[in-house]
Amino acid sequence: MLPILVDIAELKVVLAGDGQALERRLALVDQAGGGSGGVVFCATPSATLREAAGDRLMARSVAPEDFDGARIVMIAGLSEAESKPLAAAARHAGALVNCEDILPLCDFHVPATVRRGELTLTVSTGGASPGLARRLRRYLEGLFGPEWADRLGEVASRRSDWRAEGISMAEIGQRTDALIDRKGWLS
Repeated sequence: MLPILVDIAELKVVLAGDGQALERRLALVDQAGGGSGGVVFCATPSATLREAAGDRLMARSVAPEDFDGARIVMIAGLSEAESKPLAAAARHAGALVNCEDILPLCDFHVPATVRRGELTLTVSTGGASPGLARRLRRYLEGLFGPEWADRLGEVASRRSDWRAEGISMAEIGQRTDALIDRKGWLS
């Protein structure tokens, strides 16, 4: 596995499926800033999904041509038999695919995530134990509370100032460590 973060704000993301699993995937995409470029396909959408998806919802099953131009496809809440041809069609269109809880159909896995503003902490078990990943995420949520959004803002502001002064990246790293130590944020 190659752990990367992808800015999905300008990418076409297609979600297809049903039930709470699809609702969770939509929430994940929205939290990542992909709300405007996404399309959601569900033949029997719940009121919750209708509200969350808004005008991105297509209240029908996804068709292979719906994957044209998609960069990421997430399939959730469908059986393996339903997911397999959809995953193949999405790959044929050039998209990376995630089928929730069907590892052989996945090109990527979605880590357990803690967000504190722009700070993103993730845990992955490569699909081996989603329960362990969830437990570790809850642990990290306790260690890194909402105050970390402001802390990141402070460090980012200082970094910007230091870069404007022409300070080397190595020195910026040392100053960042010193600031964190002085504030006692990781003590």
